[in-house]
Amino acid sequence: MKFIDTHSHLYLDQFKEDLPQVMQRAKEVLEAVYLPNIDSSTIDAMHALEARYSGFCYAMMGLHPCSVKGNCQAELEILLQHLKERSYVAIGEIGTDVYWDKTHIKEQELAFRIQLNWAKDMNLPVVIHSRDSLDLNIKIVNEEQNGSLRGIFHCFNGTVEQSKAIIDLDFLVGVGGVLTFKNGGMREIYSEIPIDKIVLETDAPYLTPAPFRGKRNESAYIPIIAEVLAEVKQKNIEEVAEQTNMNATQLYHPK
Repeated sequence: MKFIDTHSHLYLDQFKEDLPQVMQRAKEVLEAVYLPNIDSSTIDAMHALEARYSGFCYAMMGLHPCSVKGNCQAELEILLQHLKERSYVAIGEIGTDVYWDKTHIKEQELAFRIQLNWAKDMNLPVVIHSRDSLDLNIKIVNEEQNGSLRGIFHCFNGTVEQSKAIIDLDFLVGVGGVLTFKNGGMREIYSEIPIDKIVLETDAPYLTPAPFRGKRNESAYIPIIAEVLAEVKQKNIEEVAEQTNMNATQLYHPK
């Protein structure tokens, strides 16, 4: 029984010192890892990791909202050129983020809409970042939805009502380490979300699940999240693996 990590940044410097060991641990419990891009500075490292672990790691292309600083047109042009030159499994990681700074929210929204339109044009799923901006992102996707947009609202930590709005848009929700936090309040929410609308993710090196909270996250921790989800959904862990793997595979590799 193996799982899929739908969202992991294993190409970042946090893994530079022990990457082979990190990847070995991941391969012991996973059948695939999906790599969202951040900006033009991370593309080479992401591509290198994908090439080194071909058939196990799969790259996306997108501009993270926290990398949107003022005029980001040149940055978007670089990413678009890559999308024209080779195939990717998704457009991501895109969206909006008002947790750290609201200065460039209008530019973030514009970049988000531009990349959603790339996804429509290229028939690719999207992976959406929504830190303190879930309602805004749901609104934007609803306005841009033409029936072809699909993807994941990554690191979903909203309400049951917000999850229903996301599902109505034909999107999935990504569950990560937050589900394992005893005071996180998300177990009750996920008990209401159908398992065929959920995918597993780590967001490594961030959002480490308990009992490793506060330390570097890694993809090998996916079974910890799956165990809690199985408990929440009152299913065995094999059912969780089978269904969440199917959800991820159908999204990233549609037939």
